[in-house]
Amino acid sequence: MEKMKVFKLVSGILSIVFSLVVLFQSVAAGLGESLGGASTSDGALGIFVAILMLSGGIVSIAVRGMKKMEEISQL
Repeated sequence: MEKMKVFKLVSGILSIVFSLVVLFQSVAAGLGESLGGASTSDGALGIFVAILMLSGGIVSIAVRGMKKMEEISQL
């Protein structure tokens, strides 16, 4: 059971770190799209994915100490 807590902590931290990488890439892509006059919205979609990854990492860290998974709805 202790291994699962450590795994949730590590996976949450990695998710937060990778979300920052995706956010940086998406902002750079969006800036390049706007300067180049492209009509695509890949940068905005990447920012949305980064927000989802960040929230998933936060939830993973927040629920690592909970004994029952029903308690996740209280967050």
